[in-house]
Amino acid sequence: MILGEWRAHPMRVLTAAAAIAIGVALGLAVHLVNASALSEFSKAVSAVNGDAELQVRSTTSLGFDEGLYPKLARTSGVAAVSPVVELEAGTDRPGETVTVLGLDVLRAVVVTPSLIGRPLAAEGGDARGPTMEAAFDESAVFLSPAALVGRAVGQPIELIAGGRRATFRIAGVLPGVGEERRLAVLDIAAAQWRLGTLGRLQRLDLKLSPGVDAARVAGVLQQTLPSDAQLVSPESEERRSDSLSRAYRVNLDMLALMALLTGGFLVYSAQSLSVARRRPQFALLRVLGVRRRALLAQVMAEGIGVGVAGGGVGIALGFGLADGALRLLGGDLGGGYFAGAKPQLVLTPGPALVFLGLGLVTAVVGSLAPAREAARAQPAVALKNAGDSVDPRVTPAIWPAALLLGAGAAAAFAPAVAGVPLLGYASMALLLAGGVAAMPRLARVLLSGLKGRSFGHVAPDLAIKRLWGAPSQAAVALCGVVASTSLMVAMAVMVSSFRGSVEDWLAQVLPADLYVRIESVGTGGGFDPEEQARLASTPGVAGIAFMRTTMLRMSADAPPLALIARPEGGLDAGAPPMIGRTEPAPPGAIAVYVSEPAAWLYGWKVGQRIDLPIGGTPPGAFFVTGIWRDYARQHGAVTLESHDYTALTGDRWRSEASVTLEAGADRQDVAEALEANVPERLAGRVSVAEPATLRDMALRLFDRSFAVTYGLEAIAIVVGLAGVAATISAQTLARTKEFGMLRHLGVTKGQIVAMLATEGALLGAVGGLAGIGLGLAMSQVLIHVVNPQSFHWTMETKPPWGLLFSVGVALVVSAAGTALVAGRRAVSADAVRAVREDW
Repeated sequence: MILGEWRAHPMRVLTAAAAIAIGVALGLAVHLVNASALSEFSKAVSAVNGDAELQVRSTTSLGFDEGLYPKLARTSGVAAVSPVVELEAGTDRPGETVTVLGLDVLRAVVVTPSLIGRPLAAEGGDARGPTMEAAFDESAVFLSPAALVGRAVGQPIELIAGGRRATFRIAGVLPGVGEERRLAVLDIAAAQWRLGTLGRLQRLDLKLSPGVDAARVAGVLQQTLPSDAQLVSPESEERRSDSLSRAYRVNLDMLALMALLTGGFLVYSAQSLSVARRRPQFALLRVLGVRRRALLAQVMAEGIGVGVAGGGVGIALGFGLADGALRLLGGDLGGGYFAGAKPQLVLTPGPALVFLGLGLVTAVVGSLAPAREAARAQPAVALKNAGDSVDPRVTPAIWPAALLLGAGAAAAFAPAVAGVPLLGYASMALLLAGGVAAMPRLARVLLSGLKGRSFGHVAPDLAIKRLWGAPSQAAVALCGVVASTSLMVAMAVMVSSFRGSVEDWLAQVLPADLYVRIESVGTGGGFDPEEQARLASTPGVAGIAFMRTTMLRMSADAPPLALIARPEGGLDAGAPPMIGRTEPAPPGAIAVYVSEPAAWLYGWKVGQRIDLPIGGTPPGAFFVTGIWRDYARQHGAVTLESHDYTALTGDRWRSEASVTLEAGADRQDVAEALEANVPERLAGRVSVAEPATLRDMALRLFDRSFAVTYGLEAIAIVVGLAGVAATISAQTLARTKEFGMLRHLGVTKGQIVAMLATEGALLGAVGGLAGIGLGLAMSQVLIHVVNPQSFHWTMETKPPWGLLFSVGVALVVSAAGTALVAGRRAVSADAVRAVREDW
């Protein structure tokens, strides 16, 4: 019987299975890509960190005083300490950066032996005899396999960091480092002397004595550290790596699962239609002695079959999608968290079984209500298929929908769970369920104005009476339409609002005529004070404001925030939009502005004194003057005036500048003059761009970041329209007897087809209105709950009205067109003969 039903109505079954498959595939693909990217990123971090049991890291790239090294080396429980200079350096290849590690080989061989280079002869063979001295040669550098690509042992390589350009000779390879990271290791003295970090270290790698209590030693070390150094462990580094992209990954997972939830509603719609059409068959089976439980089991078995088929296809499709996504978008799925990484797909059976189970559960839950309806039907009534299963004179109950909607609204006000908006997504799921549950009552309300009206034509009059007289079938038809439409609308409104808010923000933060930025300069370096003065004197330049951005580690297990040195005047000229009030700093306090994400993450408020691990400052040295909107830095930013930054760090280099032109000056001419004034050591590494160029670039990056979301949006539209087509088609073909009776009463084929087209158009219109309305409500949860709890920024609602109108029209046209096509087949001669079954 199950196979016979599937053969009779393959489109309906295939649509439901496809919806399950898409949900499973998207969820599995996102999970696999995330797992592969995290695995690759973890390997890359391990490659740089080596085998150290504990590390002391500087809070900024400027490092800490090397005098800390002997203090820690004398600490009880510490067996060995390896000092490390760690810099990001540009190379002689445009746009390429490598991580430079300056090591004391004699110390590193004890603490981090995996970072020791293996000297090679120029032809690539193993070195012998005197060539082993290359490990101590101040001009030698050892490269990881990734950094060695396109280069050969014996060739020179230029490294740019700390405002210096230095040429080294490739002496060998790093055998203990894999393909995950571009790494360059050289002698620590050469790194400090030639790359401008004299007297500074970025980290200390520690090896503990055997048998010591690591927690006790860590506590002692913590008491020794200055404010610009932090103690980290492999576990805290792993937590930091995970938190870097956790919100982005969880949000993609949740959106994929929402697609799976939509598939569950389509399964419910398909199974309900199937049960309604076969009510006489089930009644006959009951009369012949088949028990209710057997009918329940049959319908549930059909749902399980749909779930297994959809889940199986989804697993295969998910593996393919994950592999394609890694090739096209990398491990960050366009999010920018693991930029440049090309991880290999990690295949494990566990996630596949979990998502297969989720698909199966979704199909079973979607089949449960139709199965119970089939089992509860009274045989005597159902044998004649006496109308709709719901009495049209009874007003549908609204309390279940109200309960679900109320619970969804309440969940929207709940806080995040471990930094993840789980209850925000629960709110969306409850709102979706409540909206679908409200459809029988809502459809009555929306169609009530047409109930007693006569249009003087058979087709519209019959269509309205049919929809009013068969409320359960209308509700079933609307179920899948509303579910898929609302999810699509919610995502579309969220993305449109985010993009629109970013566009408005870019217009405010890019007020200058030109922007100067150093590309791939590496750690430190930039324009020194003399070079800044030279650029300021460029003909046509009325004013130039220099800035500096460095990363500041607030804690061992959290991603760093951006520390920005701005010109005097703070955020007054060309400032990002402020949020709320501002308050001047009291005497003796250092005024800082914090970004909205930083305020969310650290609980900072205007007027609060805060601690920043920089410059050896005492507790409470910094004062929050204001909070500003920032969409560029998810993990937060703090800005302070340039002279305060220099006084705290001694760093006078600047790497960015905004330029205001004199009246009448030509932008292109001034841009060329600025490039001509760039120092020779930075030749080819300085970009001069207009605001429009930067805005276009930022929006392209935004679109790339949301590429997967756009894909989910498109899939939701396709699934929704396919669900509409399958539902309307199935309902139309199941009404053959009704059409035969109408033909006997004198209604023409054309009038019946017109009636069906009118029904389809009305269903599409009602479903579109309800879906768009519900989607707008769900989008507010995404905009005002999920985004702030995930990414810690707020935005204004900016619906894409053109897209929403197009979707509404497409639903009406799709429903009417499907009913029209299916109606032509249903009103054939077989429709007249079908009436004999009731005689």
